[in-house]
Amino acid sequence: MTILTLLDYASVLVFAASGALVASRAQLDIVGFAFVACLTAVGGGTVRDLLLDRHPVFWIGDSTNILLAAAAAVLVFFTAHLVESRLRWVVWLDSFALAVAVSAGTGAALLTEQPPVIVVLMGMATGTLGGLMRDVVCNEVPLVLKQGELYISCAMAGAITAVISIAFGLPTRWALLACAVVCWVLRAGSITFGWHLPVYRSRPPRS
Repeated sequence: MTILTLLDYASVLVFAASGALVASRAQLDIVGFAFVACLTAVGGGTVRDLLLDRHPVFWIGDSTNILLAAAAAVLVFFTAHLVESRLRWVVWLDSFALAVAVSAGTGAALLTEQPPVIVVLMGMATGTLGGLMRDVVCNEVPLVLKQGELYISCAMAGAITAVISIAFGLPTRWALLACAVVCWVLRAGSITFGWHLPVYRSRPPRS
C-alpha cells in the first residue's frame, strides 16, 4: 500500500464524516447520508483524476474508498444525535480532511510529473471541491467561500510548500507531510484565531 493510497483513504474517511454531519443538519434519510458522504469524499479526487487523465478514477480502481465513505455515513446516521455542536464538528473535520486531501492531490500530480503550477492546482482542487459540492447540495454556505476565513489559501499554501520542499531535495513523503501541516495550521488558525486575508471593500466612484 503506497503513501498516496493511504492519503486517499484518510481523506475519504474524514470528508465522508463531515459530509454525513452536514446531511444530519439537513435531516436527510440514510440514503441521503450515504450520497452526500460519498460526494464529499470522492468529489475533489474525481475532478483531479479526470483533469490529469488518470485511468481508472481512484475510487473506481479501488472500491474500498466508496465502502469507507458509506460506512462513515451509516455510523454518523446512528450517532450524530450524540454530538452537541454538529457545525463545529463539521468545521474541524473538514479542516483535517482538507489538509490530507491537498497532500493526496499534490502527490498524485507529482506522480504524473506535472509542472509545479499544475501540481499546486491539483492539490487545491482535490482539497476543496468535494466540500464545495457537499455544501451546495445541502444548501449550506460553502466553507470554501465563507467570507473572512482562510480556506482555498490554506490549500494553495500547502501545495506550494510541497513543491518548494521537493525543489530543495526533500523526499516526497516528507514534502507531503509538510504540505498537510502547513495547510492544517493555517486553517486551524483561521478557525481559532480568526486569521483571514483582506476582503474587498467597495468605494464610491471618484468624481
